Amino acid sequence: MRKLLLAIAAGAITTALSTGAAGQRSSDTALSRNLTTFNTIVRELQNNYVDSIAPERAFGAAIDALLATVDPYTEYYPVEEQEQVQTMTTGEYGGIGAYLLERDSATYISEPMEGSPAYKAGLRAGDHILRVDSIDVSHKRSADVTKVLRGRPNTQVSLRVQRPYAKDSIIDVTLTRALLQQPSVPFYMIDGNTGYLRLTSFIDKSPAEVRAALEYFKANPQVKNIVLDLRGNGGGLVESAVDILSNFVPKGTEVVRTRGREASAERIYKTMKSPIFPDIPLAVLIDGGSASASEILAGAIQDLDRGVLVGSRSFGKGLVQSTRPLPYQGMLKVTVAKYYIPSGRLLQALDYTHRNADGSVSRIPDSLTRVYKTLHGRTVRDGGGLLPDSVIDWGTPSRLVYNVVRDNWSFDYATKFAAEHPSIEPAATFTITDSIYDDFKKSIDPARFKYDRVMEDAMRQLRRIASDEGYMGDETSAAFDTLQKLLVHDLNRDLDTHRSEIEEYLGTEIVGRYYYDRGKNRYMLRTDKAYDAARKILESPLYKEMLRQ
Repeated sequence: MRKLLLAIAAGAITTALSTGAAGQRSSDTALSRNLTTFNTIVRELQNNYVDSIAPERAFGAAIDALLATVDPYTEYYPVEEQEQVQTMTTGEYGGIGAYLLERDSATYISEPMEGSPAYKAGLRAGDHILRVDSIDVSHKRSADVTKVLRGRPNTQVSLRVQRPYAKDSIIDVTLTRALLQQPSVPFYMIDGNTGYLRLTSFIDKSPAEVRAALEYFKANPQVKNIVLDLRGNGGGLVESAVDILSNFVPKGTEVVRTRGREASAERIYKTMKSPIFPDIPLAVLIDGGSASASEILAGAIQDLDRGVLVGSRSFGKGLVQSTRPLPYQGMLKVTVAKYYIPSGRLLQALDYTHRNADGSVSRIPDSLTRVYKTLHGRTVRDGGGLLPDSVIDWGTPSRLVYNVVRDNWSFDYATKFAAEHPSIEPAATFTITDSIYDDFKKSIDPARFKYDRVMEDAMRQLRRIASDEGYMGDETSAAFDTLQKLLVHDLNRDLDTHRSEIEEYLGTEIVGRYYYDRGKNRYMLRTDKAYDAARKILESPLYKEMLRQ
């Protein structure tokens, strides 16, 4: 079977490359030989194999195996999945507008999008979806529920949900699907003089949304600084990143260039508009989830010394993809180029052309990266993503906090809290009081709370090692017994010890019940280390010192 898949993979690459640049490669001897071999094997199997073969399954497995040898961004989309590509580029889809949560093999509303059909129909976070039209989805995974919820705009869909903490818990609603766009650019005025905007993706509408937000800030003379948050933004359209950069750098500035296999494929991107804010102090927040177009934007800001980067090292994706329609069916999203930001550096962190013996890919070590210079002569390096000008230590969440969030204790309490409280203070001022936190602690059942048994496992291992090494005498055993008693979990004490960390998640969940995604963002900024550091830099002489102006 493996030989069959390898042969099919050879044919698959011929099919995939039969469009675009495939013509110039068709004369390659190895490719022609593999094509002949593939065709021969297929004919032999079709005519002589003892059982019938399943071409769809075999080709699907072969395509997956083939693409696994290149990079994870080169993907094949069958016809039925091409809607995903459209959603990635436009952010638009037909549906009810609700984020979903999967737990215990069932699907719940995590949060309705503000203004969406789900929002207007009164659906709430915590609602368990039981039925969609005539389909029982009470024990379906979220991916399956998403498929039946989505559909053409202006078509109707009926839902039955079960609402916790409600007298009449079974609720039936009929919604009209709408053409929805994933929220892209929430923005706020904070502390009177800072314009903050968070960019969650780079779709075709992002530049217009960013420009509208900046125009709003421009109209307010109190705005003295801009903070652009790209954390968790995995990228999108290169053109959108270039367009957004035009708001901050002079018209005609080169901000990125892409290079493919052929020298003639090089493309230079320059800003095409006059900037709204050519010199206002600017900070860009990044982290390990900032990739691709996010790194183009942030990298150009750093290389041109137009602003400071704050946060943690970005992901390091220096590859550009393009889509290619395939004959008969499907689409191929294929890596066609690498991008280089103004200093000339490539940020790609993983070298997919040189794999380890087990097929894995290693990150380029810092020792092998090269030095480049920014516009004002600051030292920066290629490979491994972007290193911020101000690095933030996010800290490591405790395992207890991880378990509180993972097992939805904070989510469930927020649902209960919202059912009992019709309103709360604005997101910018809401706080978790002692009474709220005490009530939260009471909502956790110690018998059902799942501790990670890390300490217990480590203690057993240490006992075993001590015994194997001959150290386990009466005195040592007694010391172990004493230590083990000191390390027994006390849930009430642990919840108090980690209150400040838990409050961030608990408060975000509660605020989201009333003010949705926009309110959650605003609440989280109050304790955001990166945002706090950025504002301190922007409002001090350190800003110009960091840029060597």
